[in-house]
Amino acid sequence: MSGVARAPRGWLLMLAIGLIALNMRGPLVAVAPVIAQLEDDLGFTPVELGFLTGIPVLCFALAAPLASLAGRKLGPEFAITLTLLGVLFGVVVRSAGGGALVMLGTVILGVAITIGNIVVPLIIRRDFTPARQGAAMGTYTAALNIGSFLTSMVSAPLADLLGWRPAIAASGLFAVAAAAVWVIAVGRRAFIPAAIPAADPRRPGKLTSRWITAALTFGFAGQAFSYYGVTAWLPSLLSDELGMSPAAAGAGSSLFQILAIVGGLGVPLAARFASTTAVGLALGLLWLTVPVGLLLAPELWWLWCSFGGVAQGGGITLIFLAIIRLARDQASAARMSAVVQGTGYSFGAVAPTLLGYVHGTTGAWTGPLLMILCSVAAFILGTSLSLRRVPKPH
Repeated sequence: MSGVARAPRGWLLMLAIGLIALNMRGPLVAVAPVIAQLEDDLGFTPVELGFLTGIPVLCFALAAPLASLAGRKLGPEFAITLTLLGVLFGVVVRSAGGGALVMLGTVILGVAITIGNIVVPLIIRRDFTPARQGAAMGTYTAALNIGSFLTSMVSAPLADLLGWRPAIAASGLFAVAAAAVWVIAVGRRAFIPAAIPAADPRRPGKLTSRWITAALTFGFAGQAFSYYGVTAWLPSLLSDELGMSPAAAGAGSSLFQILAIVGGLGVPLAARFASTTAVGLALGLLWLTVPVGLLLAPELWWLWCSFGGVAQGGGITLIFLAIIRLARDQASAARMSAVVQGTGYSFGAVAPTLLGYVHGTTGAWTGPLLMILCSVAAFILGTSLSLRRVPKPH
């Protein structure tokens, strides 16, 4: 399988990765456009609704060690099959009953997607040449945001037409399409567990020191805190500061999400002409424009949202590329990915609540924006310390 990216069927694996990525975020954002209907139909309180939207990120953090273990013990092919089956099952459960099933289905989705978060980089590391790993990772992260954008665009119209249950169930079609292409791409390996061989300690290889892993984790924590904090509160900030209507404020959030595609696809291209450290610093500067720009010139929100979108899409691409290029083997890549993602998403999970508390206490957005500024500084510092060790692809 290691040479699949060089074979004529390499494009099929790239397509499968893109379709898998549609499932990694799309089903999770399907709930947001129909949240009012969920509240009316199921009687959810605001606290319960907040918990519902926070469950997936908590799963990304808490289930990362389990996902890493699944990837190592079952093998990437079988683990991805479990991911897609879990997504489909979770979508069905979430749309099938009352409030308890909505919560349970969301937990199933979160755990299944956590496995995919850990395993997809392992597949890219193993099955694509170093020169093509950037393109594969860019495709993956761009498709994450395409899935979010498509789902958020169609969920509300579908809910008006068919009701909220079919609307949030429709995202299961992504899983069906991805599973079909996945089975074609990898064959019967999709159904056969095969543990990743343990590393031979006597074999020479790249040694990723603990401080490099710690620095990369610090950088991803800054990225996750910034992303989930801005995603949660950007529409409210624009409405409060500029008097924008909910629809107009939502446009700012859409810009922030959709331009992540540019960052995801642009990072691998930029890395061909500049060092990964330089690319990381450029993304950090783009990230900085969000808190600084909204503090000093909020009327240019469209510019800061655009820059921030490119930065958040490029940031996650760069960090995942660093993981697969710094790890010496598949097993260590799985463990490193679990540490980086598990810790980073823990910070992302608390960002909306913490920023909301500071805003509610102060009655202003200055404090939350300064906190975002600090988390962006963490992204810049962490990536600057770790990315200079990332080898250039040949």
